[in-house]
Amino acid sequence: MWLLHWLPLPLLAAFGRGLGLALYVLVGERRHVTLTNLGLCFPHLPAAEKSALARRHFAAFGRSFIERGLTWWAPPERLRRLVRLEGMEHLSACAGQPVILVAPHFVGLDMGWTRLSMEIDMASMYSNQKNPLFNHKLRAGRLRFGTCTLVSRQEGLRSLIRAIKLGRPLYYLPDMDYGREESIFVPFFGVSTATIPALSRIARLTGAKVLLVVTGMDPDGWTVRIDPPWPDFPGADPVADTQRMNAAIEQKIAAIPEQYLWMHKRFKTRPAGEQGVY
Repeated sequence: MWLLHWLPLPLLAAFGRGLGLALYVLVGERRHVTLTNLGLCFPHLPAAEKSALARRHFAAFGRSFIERGLTWWAPPERLRRLVRLEGMEHLSACAGQPVILVAPHFVGLDMGWTRLSMEIDMASMYSNQKNPLFNHKLRAGRLRFGTCTLVSRQEGLRSLIRAIKLGRPLYYLPDMDYGREESIFVPFFGVSTATIPALSRIARLTGAKVLLVVTGMDPDGWTVRIDPPWPDFPGADPVADTQRMNAAIEQKIAAIPEQYLWMHKRFKTRPAGEQGVY
């Protein structure tokens, strides 16, 4: 990855797409998960179109993985040129207030974090990786710029809430399946899905403004898009708040469906009595 990051972006992107397509052929388990997720979320999509979308997803994932080397080693001026920011005025308008940046699991997640950390100090939560070397490199890369706060899931929310109250926007990743104990079941593309309701809780505890952030992959780079703050959030009902969050993520997926992380077993935890889907 260090050697490849010196390549111009067109060559780097081509290598990453090729890697992703090879993974589509070789990694049968993740191919099965991806096709299952697409079948659940887009039940009327013909089989040929579903397979084509899955291949595009693997190509996008491969490119994002290889281009992660840019976030670890590329000079700041190159990153600023390749990763564009849109909607910073929405974040600037919240200056002096607690902020939560809702960042769903699109393949540009780390690219967005890196680019924003060049402008502002943020806080986020991460999951430890099985490979200790890759885990170390991910953490070091994410802390490369600014003075950001990274908290492991094992540490809980207290440190994150403290960081928000100190003025650091929370880069919050809301859409992973962490099991039945921490989740409620709300619709996601019409499927009852185990979803953590923490966004509503954190916003209520801190009084934070909530802004959705999606980093999209472009042919010539990446674009971080920051939406305006959500009005009237949180509401009176945490379940309704969580449904609203999922609906907002669905709208973003509709625009760039191949860039959402379909490889994750998003529907692993099922309601009581319902059979597993994988």
